[in-house]
Amino acid sequence: MMEYLRTKDFMVTQEEFVLLYDEQLQLLRTEPQPENIATYYQDEAYISHSDKNNSFLEKIYHLVKTIGLNNKRRWLKKYLQPKARILDVGAGTGSFVAYLKKKGFIIDGVEPSSIARKVAKAKGIDLKEDISDLGVGSYDAITLWHVLEHFKDLDKSIDEITSRIRKDGFLYIAVPNFRSYDAKHYGGYWAAYDVPRHLWHFSKESIHKIFAKKGFSVLDTRPMLFDSFYISLLSERYKSGKENWPAAIWHGLRSNLYGWKTGEYSSLVYILKKDSEPFKGV
Repeated sequence: MMEYLRTKDFMVTQEEFVLLYDEQLQLLRTEPQPENIATYYQDEAYISHSDKNNSFLEKIYHLVKTIGLNNKRRWLKKYLQPKARILDVGAGTGSFVAYLKKKGFIIDGVEPSSIARKVAKAKGIDLKEDISDLGVGSYDAITLWHVLEHFKDLDKSIDEITSRIRKDGFLYIAVPNFRSYDAKHYGGYWAAYDVPRHLWHFSKESIHKIFAKKGFSVLDTRPMLFDSFYISLLSERYKSGKENWPAAIWHGLRSNLYGWKTGEYSSLVYILKKDSEPFKGV
């Protein structure tokens, strides 16, 4: 692996990290990968593990999340039967699980954070702590909304997750795209690198390569259009120490225009189908 760029943990520790480029898989790896990663999540700013809705930025986050929930439901309905069983891995505080339950879906959730599970419990949502608590081949679809980038042992985690999918089942993955315009523009300040919480950084090619070996094909990709604006706003804060809304809106718009032309949006949702035996290689 060769060095791609240097960045740092702007949210909690200000520690510096290196992103290494894997040419074969077309992805980046965060180095060093901390042994005790949990300490990097213990910050109030990490709002995906809380329901805080006080500051203006948090309100924007939750507005975007609400719009995103409806989009995710539509993507699921396109490929799944009404009584399909769904598992949400990395369920956070259970917002997606609660939303789908209200819409009549059959869905379970897995979340390793005890803090997040406690918040979900207060909503009446019981989340499993570990995927090992769930049966192999039990689900028609599994969703990972901005979760894949957090796994320390990527290959093992993918195997554990995909083994829970039934034959001809589906996998929905949302991840940031380091080949987007906003990633190139902000460089080491790009908020979606989010080191060291994000241990891996994906391109479209890497998703195809990794999951083809696991017996999955990519059926469709969908952009997460609001991510470019939210990520640009955070990136402006990291870069200048203040919230530069005009610049964030401008670069978020440019990122989406770039994505429209090239397919390289700030964040992408991949819809994959389990359709073959894992590729064994030559």
